[in-house]
Amino acid sequence: MSVYGPVVKIHPVVLASIGDSYERRNEGASRVIGTLLGTIDKHSVEVTNCFSVPHNESEDEVAVDMEFAKNMYDLHKRVSPSEVIVGWYATGFEITEHSVLIHEYYSREATNPIHLTMDTALQSGKMNIRAYVSAQMGVPGKTVGVMFTPLSVKYKYYDTERIGVDLLQRTRDAPNTTNGLTSDLCQVGGAAGRVQDMLATVLTYIEDVLSGKQMADNSVGRYLMDLVNKVPKITAEDFETMLNSNINDLLMVTYLSNLTQAQIALNEKIVVL
Repeated sequence: MSVYGPVVKIHPVVLASIGDSYERRNEGASRVIGTLLGTIDKHSVEVTNCFSVPHNESEDEVAVDMEFAKNMYDLHKRVSPSEVIVGWYATGFEITEHSVLIHEYYSREATNPIHLTMDTALQSGKMNIRAYVSAQMGVPGKTVGVMFTPLSVKYKYYDTERIGVDLLQRTRDAPNTTNGLTSDLCQVGGAAGRVQDMLATVLTYIEDVLSGKQMADNSVGRYLMDLVNKVPKITAEDFETMLNSNINDLLMVTYLSNLTQAQIALNEKIVVL
């Protein structure tokens, strides 16, 4: 739980990138580190991207390729100018003495950077993900130390990232199985099914409140009223026409895509001949 500082919102692509960099680490390396990129507002830090940074560490010293980190950040700024350095990450379960030295470097690159740890070794039986912010401590005029304070961590994803998350969820209970991406039409059907299930849950709640089986919750009522107000006023016939038109557009795009792929494959075979 957070006792001080902003809420850290992490996107799935960041976790996947950290896990991939750990799997590709140099032989003999115990952990990997990297730079976190994202956006900052008054109450939260949203981590949307990251990249690994080469480093070497032993029991006595740590060396970080700062020039590589700077060049990578400059390249990222050309692609995503809105993403800034918000902190750094390290794989492992705990904060080491070397973490303090690395954090000092990132403190020069960002204001009050966060430190993210990801337990890729599953020491606690699961992949714990924690975020910290540093604060100086000590007596004035004396040696000053650094204390890492934990922050609240939440997970956030874009609609495009949801596709990958759902795909990973299918293999959670059967890791040895192979699943591929579903077609666009299947995704539309799955989304419609989820909406139908949520509407059924809402209707069940409303019926239980009206019948007196469940106490009414004012906050839920406000959410439902806001939901109803967002629904556009449209007749069933117009809605069906609009839906059919969008489906036809989707089918046409899918058909043209498959036709293009077939033409490319045919062209490659003709060139070979």
